[in-house]
Amino acid sequence: MLIEQSAYANRWRGVAPAAKGLFALGGLVAAFIVTHRPAAGLGIAALLATVTLGGARVAPGLYLRVAAPALFFLAISALSLAVSVAPEAQGGLGLHASPDGQALAAGVAGRSLAGLAALLFLVLTTPLTDLIALLRRLRTPEVLLDIMVLCYRTLFVFSGAVQDMRTAQAARLGYGSRRQTLRSLGGMAANLTVQIWQRAQALHLAALARNNDGPLRFLTTPHPHARRDIALAGSGATALVMLAWAARMVTP
Repeated sequence: MLIEQSAYANRWRGVAPAAKGLFALGGLVAAFIVTHRPAAGLGIAALLATVTLGGARVAPGLYLRVAAPALFFLAISALSLAVSVAPEAQGGLGLHASPDGQALAAGVAGRSLAGLAALLFLVLTTPLTDLIALLRRLRTPEVLLDIMVLCYRTLFVFSGAVQDMRTAQAARLGYGSRRQTLRSLGGMAANLTVQIWQRAQALHLAALARNNDGPLRFLTTPHPHARRDIALAGSGATALVMLAWAARMVTP
């Protein structure tokens, strides 16, 4: 839900999704170019984050909350690459950090941060409806797009059900104590399980009633300055790739 809030509230909401996708693609290409330059990867990530926060005016707190799970997973992955478990001479197992492992972890972390910043720029500035319209123009299989639309809708239905249950439980003082909180959370989980099952069945019946008669369609937002936006995004993406290539050619 945080991603959708940012996608609809940022300053670049009206920019053509093709332009934002092109710029994000340039960031991804730049991230893979600087594979063996951790400092360059961090620089690309910082530049993309600056564009997202300063250009699109995405709130820094929201940006960090969305990026936190990915950063946590990246930290664990980098630590597993930098530190290995090996037997010791006295017996038993010990942790060992080798220079090669640390260099590999730094390279992976730099590349991943740059790629993450590029993807965050795209998803935090572009609503999913615009992304689906862009993917349809790129000839993405309609089955995948239909699944995306259904999952997108289901998330909002699920969030609304959670909010309604929580409000009803709070009105009955269901969170007045620790014991009542645990009981309320258990009841919420049980009721949500039943509701999700029932709504999934209803969705399945609705799909059968349509007899798969064509893809799911919806109105898209017009973008009168699409050509200008694509030209500017192409220039920015080219600058990112050239900057990454120049950083790669520099002797470490």
